[in-house]
Amino acid sequence: MELIYTGKTKNVYVLEDGNYLLKFKDDVTGEDGVFDPGANNVGLTIEGAGKAGLRLTKLFFERLASEGIPTHYVEADIEESTMTVLPAEVFGEGLEVICRHRAVGSFYRRYGMYVEKGEALDSFVEFTLKDDERKDPPITKDALDMLGILTNDEYETVKELTKKISAIIKDELSKKGLELYDIKFEFGKVGESAEIVLIDEISGGNMRAFKDGRRVEPLELEKIMLEK
Repeated sequence: MELIYTGKTKNVYVLEDGNYLLKFKDDVTGEDGVFDPGANNVGLTIEGAGKAGLRLTKLFFERLASEGIPTHYVEADIEESTMTVLPAEVFGEGLEVICRHRAVGSFYRRYGMYVEKGEALDSFVEFTLKDDERKDPPITKDALDMLGILTNDEYETVKELTKKISAIIKDELSKKGLELYDIKFEFGKVGESAEIVLIDEISGGNMRAFKDGRRVEPLELEKIMLEK
């Protein structure tokens, strides 16, 4: 295996067959020791967070496969905290796509003049650039096309997939008495056909979920979702 990328929450290796191996870490994003899925820095290390994130990712990717949703997922090894995936080309230097069901986090910080904190949103989809230096700025459809990052057709495909995937995740969480407030995804293109697929992970570190009005942290989320 050759290490090709060192990330905040996982490392990426290339395998002999050309697929990639993601090694999940126990680091999570946040500020001042408080977990925040929208933060640009590693805020804290939570023992077991890597395996917990992988278990949840495996659960959700297999659920999406049953619905015919295209992803880069191949298989996962929970004990080794690794996931094998198809190689994918990211858009530009990387995009994050957020689906918001309630006004919290950066959405509320920006638009609090017009919305109450926690107010319901209609599956609002927001695109942001992966750019730590510039605090992951939001970007519009026209700007994405103008800068050659995402065509208008690709934008619509990603937006449709985001809403569809978020609805499935929201439904799965609701079965356990959890409410999904927001979730972030990444997409890429795989194969000669350049099919747009969901990449990266789907774990507690990528979403805000609440139960009975209380924020559920990543490890607790994994425990709730996987308990029989």
